[in-house]
This record gives sequence, structure tokens and C-alpha cells, in this order.
Amino acid sequence: MKNNFFEVLRSGINTTYQDEGRFGLQHFGVVPGGCMDEKLFLIINKLLGNKSNEGVIEFAYQGPLLKFHGSKTKFAVSGDVHFNIINSKNEIINGDSNKSYNLDNGDQIDIISTKKSVYGYFGVYGGFEVKSFYKSISTLTKANIGPNNGNKISLSDKIFINIERKSNNTFHINFKNDYDDTIRVLKGPQYDYFSEESKKDFFSKEYLVTNLSDRMGMRLEGKVIKNTVSTNIRSEGITKGAIQVPADGQPIILLTDHPTIGGYPKIANVISADYNKLIQKTPGTKLKFKCINLEEAEKLYKDHFNNISKLLNNLKEI
Repeated sequence: MKNNFFEVLRSGINTTYQDEGRFGLQHFGVVPGGCMDEKLFLIINKLLGNKSNEGVIEFAYQGPLLKFHGSKTKFAVSGDVHFNIINSKNEIINGDSNKSYNLDNGDQIDIISTKKSVYGYFGVYGGFEVKSFYKSISTLTKANIGPNNGNKISLSDKIFINIERKSNNTFHINFKNDYDDTIRVLKGPQYDYFSEESKKDFFSKEYLVTNLSDRMGMRLEGKVIKNTVSTNIRSEGITKGAIQVPADGQPIILLTDHPTIGGYPKIANVISADYNKLIQKTPGTKLKFKCINLEEAEKLYKDHFNNISKLLNNLKEI
């Protein structure tokens, strides 16, 4: 579809191609990566009638300004996002998130900003025409792996699409972000490294999300967590959501593009059911942590998965 593409008039912030991730390479030091918010990723592909793992474009805070050149396509923006459609007559149409739209030659999409959240997604019917690596189009910018030479999408790039839209039908999913600031966690493997007073503080005090946050990690600021054993450990495997405590006693939550191994003690790990909620927290948000057991975390994950299924099945034609 070389005659059907988007011209990038503004790249936005941290704009990259993403899908579910690239698995099976962690023993080589390559993290799976993939979309930050799995729920929004699934929503956008459901709206467009794509396969669930079709690649999309992820952005943070501000998205791209794109001009469509070609015959016809269908797009959607998922999340809590403020965007406009500027048609070929220069008329401005206010866009609704979590809804699909038809787009024709000369139309533009201006993804202005996210609302009280960090990440949003842009996708098209049939997906984008990009090469995959190890069965994934996810971009890992710190390793230059993925489409666009492993780089963020930039000004004047061309974003090609796979196929034209087959119908003019459009759909909507009623979705709202979870703004609860309590994050549930499991005890980490080095939980006993920390003083009893600090463990009580961790689960009773608020921690501020700082500006030092990206796809790799989220640095927090709050009551210092005191380590009574060792501030360093032999490097070991790390999972998404692990909460490390370096020597300064200020927690770091490791996110989707985390390193595969690390040597800081881990006081806790964010449960899978709360991960999508966590990554949408903007700098300045105050978080509280609640410790639960494994059995409860497993039940919450099942409920989380079932709720996503119900949400996707509630697709409504407009």
C-alpha cells in the first residue's frame, strides 16, 4: 500500500510502534517490551476489527499530527485522549476516544494530549506496513530494536498502512481510566532486607511519582526505606512491576522496558491486575501501596482478565 500512508507533521512524545511484545530473548538481555497499557491495546484492535496482536502506535502525553495520503482508511484512538480530525475542507471535528472513524485523502488527525493519564494509542484497520523482528513490531529504543531502525517516529516520516478499509461501519467501546491511587503488591524476594519500621512506612505513607519516569521505570519520592542487610545483591532476573530500593532508599518501579537483570533489593512487586492502572499515573500523583497474598493476586488477575473480555464484548456499532 505504498500509495496509502500518513505523513508525520508532528511526531509527538515517545511515539513508537508497539504490540504485545517480543518474547523468548531475555536470555540474550532483550526484554519483551511491548505496549505499556494492554487493555487500551486490545480495545483499539477490537474497535478496528483487527487481530488482537496487530501493531499500533503508542504515544505519551502528546500524540502525533498526521496527514493521510491515499484512498481510504479507518482509525481509532484509545485511552483518555483529546484529539481532533481536520478534514480536507479544513473543518475541525472533535474526536472521541475509544471509537473508530473513517478517514479519506487529505484528512488530518491531531492527537493533542492525554487527559490525567500518560499513554494513548493510535491504530488503523489492517495495521501498519512495517517489518517485524522475532515475531514482533514492538520498538525497544534503548537497544534500537524494531521498526524504524528501532527509533521513535519522527517529523517527516511516512507511516504506511497494510490495506484500505472494507466498510464504513464504525464502533465504540465505553471505557474509563481507573483513577484509584492505591496499588496492590506482593512481597518482593528481598522483603526481609528492610527494617520493620520502613516496611510499615512503605504500606502506610504516600509516595510521589516523579518526573524521572519513562517506559523503563518510575522513580518515586517519599519516606526513605532503610535496608538493614545489604543495598546490593548478586544480579538476578527481574520482572515487570518489581519495586527496587537502591542505596538512597527511594523506590523505583521497573516498567515494560526494564533491564532483564538487576542488583538492587526488591521490597515488592506490583500485581498484574494493577499494572495498567499504575503506568497511567502522571508525575505529581501520590501513590499508596497495599500488600496482598498470592492467592488474592491470582483471583484479582482472573477478575481483571474477565473484565477486559466483557469490555471488548460490549462493542457497539454507531
